Amino acid sequence: MTSLRRRASGIALALVVILAAASYAQDGKDEAMHVPYGVGEYLEYDVRFGKLHVGSGSMEVAGIQDVRGRETWHTVFQVHAGLRFVYNVDDTFESWIDRATGNSLRFRKDQNEGRRDVEHTYNMFPERGVYTEDRDSAQASVKSPLDDGAFLYFIRSIPLVVGQTYSFDRYFKPDRNPVTIKVVRRDTITVPAGRFSAIVLQPIIKTPGIFSENGHAEIWLSDDASHIMLQMKSGLPFGSINLYLTSYHHVQAGSATPLR
Repeated sequence: MTSLRRRASGIALALVVILAAASYAQDGKDEAMHVPYGVGEYLEYDVRFGKLHVGSGSMEVAGIQDVRGRETWHTVFQVHAGLRFVYNVDDTFESWIDRATGNSLRFRKDQNEGRRDVEHTYNMFPERGVYTEDRDSAQASVKSPLDDGAFLYFIRSIPLVVGQTYSFDRYFKPDRNPVTIKVVRRDTITVPAGRFSAIVLQPIIKTPGIFSENGHAEIWLSDDASHIMLQMKSGLPFGSINLYLTSYHHVQAGSATPLR
């Protein structure tokens, strides 16, 4: 089902699009940044195509791992969705985020969508301004790179001002920049996990589809220090793909066991 396949990929892009609000990096510092999440945080989602339940998703801060001598947050985003006997999605996106700078150092995606089975691992080298894809030669990147998942954790870590629009060039593939995010309003919503005060974002990226200038998508983050993703909706001419938070385990900010 072509429309479902495209929308399922849009779920993953939701992590790219939450690109927000300020030029933020701490290059050259080795102290761990203060962040509103920690190891053990786990969020679960109901995935719906319009009103039809089509699967589930999750976001997790799985641990702290070493990447080329740097301590990183290891985050995992998964989506399991589809229509029985029609189309299935089984996607996993992993990010390794430098705890001192917030830069992406590694990104792995494993996409199994219908007959499509794609797996790639990207390594980013901020000090050199390049990235590699699998075993290919180095390609030009940006100074402070962020990948799909890392962008979400970046936006959770900075102030958000209603009415402001932000644009910056931090996606690790330069041709995707600049990315714009509008902080459009505050809201109060009810999802399966409960009732929350929220701040609503509208992302726009340089790509065809639901996050283009001609598309429409909104993402609700909790209006508190944790900024967890509560809900995502994408309005389309023929329907919508939506995520709703069903349960969450939020841990103490910055909680971690340092590497030995």
